[in-house]
Amino acid sequence: MRLVSATISRSVVSSLACFLLIAVCLTAVPLAQAQLGTFDKEKRVAITHKWTGARAEDGRPLVPDEILKRLKTATAEEAWGVLRGEGYNYQFTGEWQVISPGPERTVGRVVTAQFMPVRPDMNEMINRVGAEEGRVSRGQNSWVIDTLQPGDILVVDMFGKIKDGTFAGDNLATAIYTKSKNGLVVNGSVRDVSGIQEIEGFRAYVKGVDPSAIKDVMMVGINIPIRIGETTILPGDIMVSDPEGLTFIPPHLAEKVADSSERIQMRDKWGHQMLREGKYTPGQIDTKWSPEMEKEFEAFAAKERARRQ
Repeated sequence: MRLVSATISRSVVSSLACFLLIAVCLTAVPLAQAQLGTFDKEKRVAITHKWTGARAEDGRPLVPDEILKRLKTATAEEAWGVLRGEGYNYQFTGEWQVISPGPERTVGRVVTAQFMPVRPDMNEMINRVGAEEGRVSRGQNSWVIDTLQPGDILVVDMFGKIKDGTFAGDNLATAIYTKSKNGLVVNGSVRDVSGIQEIEGFRAYVKGVDPSAIKDVMMVGINIPIRIGETTILPGDIMVSDPEGLTFIPPHLAEKVADSSERIQMRDKWGHQMLREGKYTPGQIDTKWSPEMEKEFEAFAAKERARRQ
């Protein structure tokens, strides 16, 4: 027998993993109780076991609104330092086209959806299960939108498809914003950009745009692990945008990132102020600070914290 060495793309490996996951989930429970490849609550809790706070009814971690608000100013570099130190080396993904950009960052609790190229026999099963679960419409992309809550950010892996990979137009974008008061991330495309731009407060991060309607795809999972680029994303992660791209923060590290980010920003603010005042030289600010400088900074930081409360 001749051995064949084959190189399998990462996207194919990801698709195979998701397919196996669906098979396991659908055979583990009766068909009437199956949820389209979604994890049940116990599995969702298991994969996010480091989170010890509140959870949604489906098991998704619910990072408090207060921490989401604090992360509004966090940068990719500030988050990267904390995440890298904790062993999370692949939480950033860049090269996004932003529809309706604005000065504010997008921050939200992740809801995931996974799509694959359509396969008729499997798609027939998905539609049958969807009908048994009471899903509205044969448009599978609307099913996950129905699950959104305020503060959620919908993150969709459409395997990079642009033509016929348009997850939403202005109608579904309106529904997304109405339910979540937040935006959309699609590893694929959207359509009706002119209409989407009229939705005040809505922002979309996409890989492209196209006038075509979505077709020849099937949604194989809601709130399951997905992959975009080199980033593994779990339901309940906190997505933070900045001009460089998107960072996905595990929920149990969200407060630590917020604390670290705020301290870095305060140090930068104090350092810049000292440079403008000419009290310290660039060489003094851009190196390890002296004990006297650290003492001055801590007094400044205490006043800043009191002001923010």
